[in-house]
Amino acid sequence: MKNLMIATALVALSAGAGLAQTVRMGTEGAYPPYNYIDDNGQVAGFERELGDELCKRAELTCEWVTNDWDSIIPNLVSGNYDTIIAGMSITDERDEVIDFTQNYTQPDPSAYLAKAGTEVDLTGGVIAAQTGTIQASYIAQSGATLLEFATPEETIGAVRNGEADAVLADRAYLEPIAAEDADLDFTGDSVLIGGGVGMGLRESDAELKEKFNAAIQSMKDDGSLNALITKWEIGETF
Repeated sequence: MKNLMIATALVALSAGAGLAQTVRMGTEGAYPPYNYIDDNGQVAGFERELGDELCKRAELTCEWVTNDWDSIIPNLVSGNYDTIIAGMSITDERDEVIDFTQNYTQPDPSAYLAKAGTEVDLTGGVIAAQTGTIQASYIAQSGATLLEFATPEETIGAVRNGEADAVLADRAYLEPIAAEDADLDFTGDSVLIGGGVGMGLRESDAELKEKFNAAIQSMKDDGSLNALITKWEIGETF
């Protein structure tokens, strides 16, 4: 009986050690081409491919978790997952709450999308943006009236129904929408906000940050990160 108890304890410890190596990758699943849910209900996109490769290089077992954008940082901090890999730009404000890896994209231009043929006052009109984004912060400081929505789809809907004069978002997200809808077009100049996109982690997870930093750097060094950026038309390569 004693030997059985010892054996059971060892199995439990082994299982715990295995679980400790599983990293939960938190993403939104609603911001193509960075991340989205495919027809099979699975996380797909640039960050799915990138994240899977980073986990392989870091020798980690990873599983994917989706979370609404407006609570994505609080749920990381509370331990519902271990990373954020969701098109999140590195900013000083966010860095006060969580930690970031090095960037895996260059700063991506943000662009304004409006109804085709309309003239928009970008500093005095009503501009939509997703809540908690760098674009929302930019609009709030620009003098325009900020109209915030929980999802990126809602920001586009606000332009279509006339609730907002334009939407400000990552150009990579807006380009396929503009290409498919002749009633929408870009307006004004693109703007650069933030310091590129990186993985968010809890400030206490320094070892995990080092592993992912090394994996990101190896992909930069061998050109595979640039290949993914080009494939998914994310923006400028490194």
